[in-house]
Amino acid sequence: MHTFQVTVGVSNRHLHLSEDHIRELFGEGYCLTNKKDLSQPGQFACEETVTLVGPKGSIERVRILGPARQESQVELSFTDAIKLGLNVPVRDSGNLENTPGIEIRNGDKNIRLDRGAIAAMRHIHATEEEALKFGLEDKDIVKVVVNGSRGGEFHNVLVRVKPTYALDFHIDTDEANALGIKNGDLVTVVVEDR
Repeated sequence: MHTFQVTVGVSNRHLHLSEDHIRELFGEGYCLTNKKDLSQPGQFACEETVTLVGPKGSIERVRILGPARQESQVELSFTDAIKLGLNVPVRDSGNLENTPGIEIRNGDKNIRLDRGAIAAMRHIHATEEEALKFGLEDKDIVKVVVNGSRGGEFHNVLVRVKPTYALDFHIDTDEANALGIKNGDLVTVVVEDR
């Protein structure tokens, strides 16, 4: 067993849209506006926000993240899902089989996703060099230890390795609030030796 430290990135509710859905919600030829670059290279928070509508409620001003994706996807905390009346599974990004649909509104325009609402599986992004350095492989499952007054452990943390990634540990707001973590905090990753 060995350990290393990583910074935390806390993800609030957000969505990724396909080119078709951007067009349907914002108009022909529309380009999303970069408000702020995110920790992962090439990813950005957009100026544009939408309203999410579920069977029991809605949440306004939900930020879109760019760039456009192959398939639209909405990432929620369990608290958000309860407010909307959705039963969302915990999934790796892009794994949308058997996930609930959701309505997305922008003013008088709206679309209905047949699937795509998830609670994102907590995960660590790493480049191939970082993975090699820390003894990780893509799709590994590791444990993360959090110190502090509300400290604890996150089990079932997925490792995602890609040349375009930057080292970061991603959790949602429910997970961060439960253990008193904020963006930029350092946590310890525990890796079982092979």
